[in-house]
Amino acid sequence: MDRPVFQTAFLHPRYWLLWLGLGLLRLLSLLPYRVLMRLGRGLGWLMYRLARRRRKIAARNLQLCFPEMTALERKHLLRENFASTGMTFFEMAISWWWPAARLRKLGTVEGLEHLRQAEMEGQGVILMALHFTTLEMGGALLGQQQNMYGMYRPHKNPVFDYVQRCGREQRLLGAIERDEVRGMLKLLRAGAAVWYAPDQDYGAQRSVFVPLFGVTAATVTATSKFARLGRARVIPFLQTRLADGSGYKVVVHPPLADFPGESEEADCLQVNQWIETAIRQQPEQYLWAHRRFKTRPPGEASVYKKRRQ
Repeated sequence: MDRPVFQTAFLHPRYWLLWLGLGLLRLLSLLPYRVLMRLGRGLGWLMYRLARRRRKIAARNLQLCFPEMTALERKHLLRENFASTGMTFFEMAISWWWPAARLRKLGTVEGLEHLRQAEMEGQGVILMALHFTTLEMGGALLGQQQNMYGMYRPHKNPVFDYVQRCGREQRLLGAIERDEVRGMLKLLRAGAAVWYAPDQDYGAQRSVFVPLFGVTAATVTATSKFARLGRARVIPFLQTRLADGSGYKVVVHPPLADFPGESEEADCLQVNQWIETAIRQQPEQYLWAHRRFKTRPPGEASVYKKRRQ
Protein backbone atom coordinates (compact mmCIF):
# COMPACT_ATOMS: atom_id res chain seq x y z
CA MET A 1 0.00 0.00 0.00
CA ASP A 2 2.91 2.32 -0.68
CA ARG A 3 2.05 5.69 -2.13
CA PRO A 4 2.62 6.03 -5.90
CA VAL A 5 6.07 7.36 -6.79
CA PHE A 6 6.89 9.30 -9.93
CA GLN A 7 9.60 7.65 -12.01
CA THR A 8 11.84 9.28 -14.59
CA ALA A 9 10.91 6.44 -16.97
CA PHE A 10 7.46 8.05 -17.21
CA LEU A 11 9.07 10.83 -19.28
CA HIS A 12 10.03 8.45 -22.09
CA PRO A 13 8.77 9.63 -25.52
CA ARG A 14 6.42 6.65 -25.80
CA TYR A 15 4.31 8.21 -23.05
CA TRP A 16 4.23 11.75 -24.44
CA LEU A 17 0.93 11.30 -26.26
CA LEU A 18 -0.69 9.96 -23.09
CA TRP A 19 0.66 12.88 -21.04
CA LEU A 20 -0.73 15.25 -23.66
CA GLY A 21 -4.16 13.60 -23.46
CA LEU A 22 -4.16 13.66 -19.67
CA GLY A 23 -3.09 17.30 -19.69
CA LEU A 24 -5.92 18.20 -22.04
CA LEU A 25 -8.39 16.28 -19.88
CA ARG A 26 -7.21 18.13 -16.78
CA LEU A 27 -7.56 21.45 -18.57
CA LEU A 28 -11.09 20.57 -19.69
CA SER A 29 -11.99 19.57 -16.13
CA LEU A 30 -11.92 23.27 -15.23
CA LEU A 31 -15.14 23.75 -17.20
CA PRO A 32 -18.57 23.78 -15.48
CA TYR A 33 -20.06 20.38 -14.69
CA ARG A 34 -23.00 20.62 -17.10
CA VAL A 35 -20.66 21.56 -19.95
CA LEU A 36 -18.49 18.54 -19.18
CA MET A 37 -21.50 16.24 -19.25
CA ARG A 38 -22.54 17.59 -22.65
CA LEU A 39 -19.03 16.99 -23.91
CA GLY A 40 -19.27 13.49 -22.48
CA ARG A 41 -22.45 12.77 -24.40
CA GLY A 42 -20.72 13.92 -27.57
CA LEU A 43 -17.74 11.68 -26.86
CA GLY A 44 -20.12 8.80 -26.22
CA TRP A 45 -21.79 9.40 -29.59
CA LEU A 46 -18.35 9.22 -31.25
CA MET A 47 -17.47 6.04 -29.36
CA TYR A 48 -20.76 4.47 -30.43
CA ARG A 49 -19.79 5.10 -34.05
CA LEU A 50 -16.14 4.05 -33.83
CA ALA A 51 -15.83 1.42 -31.07
CA ARG A 52 -17.48 -1.32 -33.11
CA ARG A 53 -16.21 -4.28 -31.09
CA ARG A 54 -17.23 -2.78 -27.73
CA ARG A 55 -20.60 -1.82 -29.17
CA LYS A 56 -21.20 -5.42 -30.23
CA ILE A 57 -20.24 -6.73 -26.77
CA ALA A 58 -22.56 -4.27 -25.05
CA ALA A 59 -25.39 -5.05 -27.46
CA ARG A 60 -24.98 -8.79 -26.85
CA ASN A 61 -25.01 -8.28 -23.06
CA LEU A 62 -28.22 -6.28 -23.29
CA GLN A 63 -29.77 -8.99 -25.46
CA LEU A 64 -28.85 -11.65 -22.88
CA CYS A 65 -29.97 -9.66 -19.84
CA PHE A 66 -33.10 -7.95 -21.18
CA PRO A 67 -34.78 -10.44 -23.54
CA GLU A 68 -38.15 -8.92 -22.61
CA MET A 69 -37.21 -5.66 -24.32
CA THR A 70 -37.86 -5.03 -27.99
CA ALA A 71 -34.90 -4.61 -30.33
CA LEU A 72 -35.73 -0.90 -30.58
CA GLU A 73 -35.76 -0.49 -26.79
CA ARG A 74 -32.40 -2.22 -26.49
CA LYS A 75 -30.92 -0.03 -29.24
CA HIS A 76 -32.05 3.10 -27.40
CA LEU A 77 -30.59 1.73 -24.15
CA LEU A 78 -27.33 0.95 -25.96
CA ARG A 79 -27.04 4.52 -27.26
CA GLU A 80 -27.73 5.94 -23.80
CA ASN A 81 -25.16 3.57 -22.34
CA PHE A 82 -22.47 4.87 -24.69
CA ALA A 83 -23.46 8.42 -23.79
CA SER A 84 -22.99 7.48 -20.14
CA THR A 85 -19.64 5.88 -20.95
CA GLY A 86 -18.50 9.08 -22.66
CA MET A 87 -19.34 11.04 -19.52
CA THR A 88 -17.11 8.67 -17.55
CA PHE A 89 -13.93 10.27 -18.88
CA PHE A 90 -14.92 13.66 -17.52
CA GLU A 91 -16.26 12.20 -14.28
CA MET A 92 -12.89 10.54 -13.84
CA ALA A 93 -11.20 13.93 -14.24
CA ILE A 94 -13.63 15.54 -11.78
CA SER A 95 -13.09 12.83 -9.18
CA TRP A 96 -9.31 13.06 -9.44
CA TRP A 97 -8.69 16.77 -9.79
CA TRP A 98 -11.57 18.88 -8.50
CA PRO A 99 -10.98 20.54 -5.12
CA ALA A 100 -12.79 18.77 -2.30
CA ALA A 101 -15.22 21.65 -1.68
CA ARG A 102 -16.25 21.82 -5.33
CA LEU A 103 -16.64 18.06 -5.57
CA ARG A 104 -18.77 17.92 -2.43
CA LYS A 105 -21.39 20.19 -4.04
CA LEU A 106 -22.02 17.60 -6.74
CA GLY A 107 -23.48 14.86 -4.57
CA THR A 108 -25.36 13.71 -1.53
CA VAL A 109 -24.62 10.59 0.50
CA GLU A 110 -27.35 8.65 2.30
CA GLY A 111 -27.16 5.64 4.61
CA LEU A 112 -23.94 6.48 6.41
CA GLU A 113 -25.52 5.14 9.60
CA HIS A 114 -24.77 1.60 8.39
CA LEU A 115 -21.06 2.42 8.31
CA ARG A 116 -21.16 4.27 11.62
CA GLN A 117 -22.80 1.24 13.26
CA ALA A 118 -20.04 -1.02 11.99
CA GLU A 119 -17.42 1.43 13.29
CA MET A 120 -19.04 1.51 16.72
CA GLU A 121 -18.93 -2.28 16.88
CA GLY A 122 -15.34 -2.47 15.63
CA GLN A 123 -16.36 -4.34 12.48
CA GLY A 124 -14.47 -4.20 9.23
CA VAL A 125 -16.52 -3.42 6.13
CA ILE A 126 -16.33 -4.54 2.53
CA LEU A 127 -17.89 -1.61 0.68
CA MET A 128 -19.34 -3.49 -2.26
CA ALA A 129 -19.44 -1.35 -5.38
CA LEU A 130 -20.39 -2.23 -8.96
CA HIS A 131 -18.81 -1.28 -12.27
CA PHE A 132 -21.19 1.45 -13.23
CA THR A 133 -19.80 4.12 -15.52
CA THR A 134 -20.03 6.42 -12.48
CA LEU A 135 -17.72 4.22 -10.39
CA GLU A 136 -15.01 6.86 -9.91
CA MET A 137 -17.55 9.47 -8.80
CA GLY A 138 -19.14 7.09 -6.32
CA GLY A 139 -15.83 6.28 -4.69
CA ALA A 140 -14.73 9.93 -4.58
CA LEU A 141 -17.99 11.21 -3.08
CA LEU A 142 -18.20 8.46 -0.48
CA GLY A 143 -14.50 8.84 0.27
CA GLN A 144 -15.16 12.40 1.40
CA GLN A 145 -17.60 11.10 4.02
CA GLN A 146 -15.96 7.82 5.03
CA ASN A 147 -12.37 6.81 5.70
CA MET A 148 -11.74 3.87 3.40
CA TYR A 149 -9.21 1.99 1.32
CA GLY A 150 -9.71 0.92 -2.28
CA MET A 151 -8.92 -2.42 -3.88
CA TYR A 152 -7.94 -2.17 -7.53
CA ARG A 153 -6.31 -3.92 -10.46
CA PRO A 154 -3.18 -2.07 -11.66
CA HIS A 155 -3.45 -0.61 -15.15
CA LYS A 156 -1.16 -2.08 -17.82
CA ASN A 157 0.13 1.39 -18.71
CA PRO A 158 2.39 2.49 -15.82
CA VAL A 159 1.85 6.21 -16.46
CA PHE A 160 -1.92 5.91 -16.42
CA ASP A 161 -1.72 3.68 -13.35
CA TYR A 162 0.39 6.32 -11.57
CA VAL A 163 -1.99 9.17 -12.42
CA GLN A 164 -5.04 7.07 -11.54
CA ARG A 165 -3.62 6.09 -8.14
CA CYS A 166 -2.59 9.66 -7.35
CA GLY A 167 -6.10 10.85 -8.19
CA ARG A 168 -7.91 8.16 -6.24
CA GLU A 169 -5.73 8.38 -3.17
CA GLN A 170 -6.68 12.01 -2.67
CA ARG A 171 -10.07 10.66 -1.53
CA LEU A 172 -8.90 7.36 -0.01
CA LEU A 173 -6.60 6.28 2.79
CA GLY A 174 -4.73 4.10 0.33
CA ALA A 175 -5.00 1.64 -2.54
CA ILE A 176 -4.63 -2.14 -2.28
CA GLU A 177 -3.64 -4.16 -5.32
CA ARG A 178 -6.01 -7.04 -6.05
CA ASP A 179 -3.39 -9.67 -5.16
CA GLU A 180 -2.56 -8.12 -1.78
CA VAL A 181 -5.05 -10.37 0.00
CA ARG A 182 -3.18 -10.53 3.30
CA GLY A 183 -3.03 -6.76 3.50
CA MET A 184 -6.73 -6.46 2.84
CA LEU A 185 -7.65 -9.05 5.47
CA LYS A 186 -5.41 -7.34 8.02
CA LEU A 187 -7.23 -4.04 7.41
CA LEU A 188 -10.65 -5.66 7.67
CA ARG A 189 -9.79 -7.37 10.95
CA ALA A 190 -8.61 -4.01 12.27
CA GLY A 191 -12.04 -2.51 11.54
CA ALA A 192 -11.23 -0.67 8.28
CA ALA A 193 -13.55 -0.17 5.31
CA VAL A 194 -12.38 -1.39 1.89
CA TRP A 195 -13.96 -0.41 -1.44
CA TYR A 196 -14.30 -3.52 -3.61
CA ALA A 197 -16.20 -4.40 -6.81
CA PRO A 198 -16.88 -8.12 -7.46
CA ASP A 199 -19.04 -7.91 -10.60
CA GLN A 200 -16.62 -8.79 -13.40
CA ASP A 201 -15.56 -12.06 -15.01
CA TYR A 202 -12.17 -13.14 -13.63
CA GLY A 203 -12.27 -16.67 -15.00
CA ALA A 204 -13.39 -20.06 -13.69
CA GLN A 205 -10.49 -20.65 -11.29
CA ARG A 206 -11.66 -18.03 -8.79
CA SER A 207 -15.39 -18.39 -9.42
CA VAL A 208 -18.49 -20.51 -9.21
CA PHE A 209 -21.29 -20.52 -11.78
CA VAL A 210 -24.54 -18.97 -10.61
CA PRO A 211 -27.27 -17.06 -12.46
CA LEU A 212 -27.17 -13.35 -13.25
CA PHE A 213 -30.16 -12.04 -15.20
CA GLY A 214 -31.02 -15.69 -15.77
CA VAL A 215 -27.67 -16.32 -17.49
CA THR A 216 -25.07 -18.60 -15.93
CA ALA A 217 -22.18 -16.34 -14.90
CA ALA A 218 -18.75 -17.04 -13.45
CA THR A 219 -18.98 -15.18 -10.14
CA VAL A 220 -15.97 -14.57 -7.91
CA THR A 221 -16.02 -16.24 -4.53
CA ALA A 222 -13.67 -13.62 -3.06
CA THR A 223 -16.48 -11.54 -1.56
CA SER A 224 -17.53 -14.46 0.60
CA LYS A 225 -13.95 -15.42 1.48
CA PHE A 226 -12.94 -11.87 2.39
CA ALA A 227 -16.00 -11.46 4.59
CA ARG A 228 -15.34 -14.74 6.40
CA LEU A 229 -11.57 -14.46 6.82
CA GLY A 230 -11.67 -10.72 7.53
CA ARG A 231 -14.63 -11.07 9.90
CA ALA A 232 -16.24 -8.21 7.99
CA ARG A 233 -19.68 -7.04 6.93
CA VAL A 234 -20.51 -6.60 3.27
CA ILE A 235 -22.21 -3.24 2.83
CA PRO A 236 -23.23 -2.39 -0.75
CA PHE A 237 -23.43 1.16 -2.02
CA LEU A 238 -24.79 2.58 -5.23
CA GLN A 239 -24.18 5.90 -6.95
CA THR A 240 -26.61 7.39 -9.45
CA ARG A 241 -26.08 10.18 -11.98
CA LEU A 242 -29.22 12.27 -11.59
CA ALA A 243 -31.39 12.74 -14.65
CA ASP A 244 -31.75 16.50 -14.10
CA GLY A 245 -28.00 17.01 -14.55
CA SER A 246 -27.47 18.38 -11.05
CA GLY A 247 -25.00 15.73 -9.90
CA TYR A 248 -25.16 12.43 -8.04
CA LYS A 249 -26.82 10.56 -5.23
CA VAL A 250 -24.85 7.94 -3.32
CA VAL A 251 -26.83 5.47 -1.21
CA VAL A 252 -25.16 3.16 1.31
CA HIS A 253 -27.42 0.14 1.78
CA PRO A 254 -27.82 -2.15 4.82
CA PRO A 255 -25.31 -5.02 5.14
CA LEU A 256 -26.06 -8.21 3.24
CA ALA A 257 -28.06 -10.41 5.59
CA ASP A 258 -26.63 -13.72 6.85
CA PHE A 259 -23.47 -13.21 4.83
CA PRO A 260 -21.32 -15.20 4.49
CA GLY A 261 -23.68 -18.12 4.58
CA GLU A 262 -23.46 -21.88 4.39
CA SER A 263 -21.91 -22.14 0.93
CA GLU A 264 -19.98 -20.04 -1.57
CA GLU A 265 -22.63 -20.79 -4.20
CA ALA A 266 -25.39 -19.34 -2.01
CA ASP A 267 -23.24 -16.29 -1.22
CA CYS A 268 -22.44 -15.66 -4.89
CA LEU A 269 -26.12 -16.01 -5.76
CA GLN A 270 -27.02 -13.43 -3.11
CA VAL A 271 -24.39 -11.05 -4.48
CA ASN A 272 -25.66 -11.51 -8.05
CA GLN A 273 -29.24 -10.94 -6.98
CA TRP A 274 -28.22 -7.65 -5.40
CA ILE A 275 -26.23 -6.72 -8.52
CA GLU A 276 -29.18 -7.45 -10.79
CA THR A 277 -31.53 -5.36 -8.66
CA ALA A 278 -29.09 -2.44 -8.69
CA ILE A 279 -28.53 -2.60 -12.45
CA ARG A 280 -32.24 -2.70 -13.20
CA GLN A 281 -32.59 0.64 -11.42
CA GLN A 282 -30.27 2.36 -13.91
CA PRO A 283 -29.26 0.01 -16.73
CA GLU A 284 -28.02 2.82 -18.96
CA GLN A 285 -25.28 3.62 -16.42
CA TYR A 286 -23.78 0.13 -16.19
CA LEU A 287 -20.53 -0.92 -17.91
CA TRP A 288 -22.04 -3.24 -20.52
CA ALA A 289 -18.93 -3.19 -22.74
CA HIS A 290 -17.26 -5.74 -20.41
CA ARG A 291 -17.61 -9.39 -21.49
CA ARG A 292 -19.36 -10.38 -18.28
CA PHE A 293 -20.35 -13.82 -19.57
CA LYS A 294 -17.03 -14.66 -21.23
CA THR A 295 -16.25 -17.70 -19.04
CA ARG A 296 -18.67 -20.55 -19.71
CA PRO A 297 -19.26 -23.83 -17.88
CA PRO A 298 -17.35 -26.81 -19.34
CA GLY A 299 -18.70 -27.80 -22.73
CA GLU A 300 -20.82 -24.67 -23.19
CA ALA A 301 -20.16 -22.50 -26.24
CA SER A 302 -19.19 -18.84 -26.02
CA VAL A 303 -22.07 -16.37 -26.01
CA TYR A 304 -19.89 -13.87 -27.89
CA LYS A 305 -18.93 -14.35 -31.50
CA LYS A 306 -15.23 -14.97 -31.94
CA ARG A 307 -13.24 -12.43 -33.87
CA ARG A 308 -11.85 -13.48 -37.23
CA GLN A 309 -8.27 -14.67 -37.16
